[in-house]
Amino acid sequence: MSEEKIKLGIPSGSLKKATIALFGKAGFDITNAERSYMPQIDDDQIELTMLRAQEMSRYVADGVLDAGITGYDWILENSSDVVEICELAYSKTTARPARWVLAVPEESNIQRCEDLNGKLIATELVNVTKKYFSEKDIKVKVEFSWGSTEVKARLVDAIVELTETGSSLAANHLRVIDTIAVSTTRFIANKDAWKDNFKRQKIENISILLNAAIDARTKVGLKLNVKKNDLESVLTLLPSEKSPTISSLADSDYIAVEVIIEDKIERELVPGLKRAGASGIITYPINKVIH
Repeated sequence: MSEEKIKLGIPSGSLKKATIALFGKAGFDITNAERSYMPQIDDDQIELTMLRAQEMSRYVADGVLDAGITGYDWILENSSDVVEICELAYSKTTARPARWVLAVPEESNIQRCEDLNGKLIATELVNVTKKYFSEKDIKVKVEFSWGSTEVKARLVDAIVELTETGSSLAANHLRVIDTIAVSTTRFIANKDAWKDNFKRQKIENISILLNAAIDARTKVGLKLNVKKNDLESVLTLLPSEKSPTISSLADSDYIAVEVIIEDKIERELVPGLKRAGASGIITYPINKVIH
């Protein structure tokens, strides 16, 4: 058992479930996450700590953690001096970037950000919001909101709130004026940890596996058999950027073809392959795609 370890932070709150699922697809089994802020992981070289994404970059920058997963918005908000290893294209509900938006009630007379001069804004993203208005030379008062910011939209003049789908804003009858910031999930490291050969390699390994799991989410494997005479017809139907694996079979008249495709084209592609002469068609989920 190696005595060397990295201290890795994973987010609690809304990103927890998606993060644990992602680690699972990457090959790491995380347990006890519901009962402990120091869950177990089946890797003796990793020591896990679960923290709010809002705090993660501060602990990584200060060296309390060697690496962590957080949103780009909180790196900006905390002005954290960290190494950004990679972007991880996942979030709590979709793979789309999250947006911090300036919003007002639908019945509000405010139409532009300039209309908020001298007004009160509530948000959890205080520093980024202050910078946004400062750069536009608009004087506002920004106060910190302890969650449920949508509820406060009719108590103050406007809010800055995080949204992925916009459904919560619509449910609260709020209207978006502008986008303050766009954020995606980032894997970050402490600068001193990044200089350590063991820690850097371990962090890079985790990064490779997590990104491989993300890339695999929208792909499936496809296997089929086809007569040699029909091979060209089948190959013309496969995505042009793919290079399929072609293998001989015991029956010398047939060829086996295997390729990875986007899952969104599977249902249209498979019937066409069948008509082109393919048989024994199998599609299967995959856990990781490493380019």
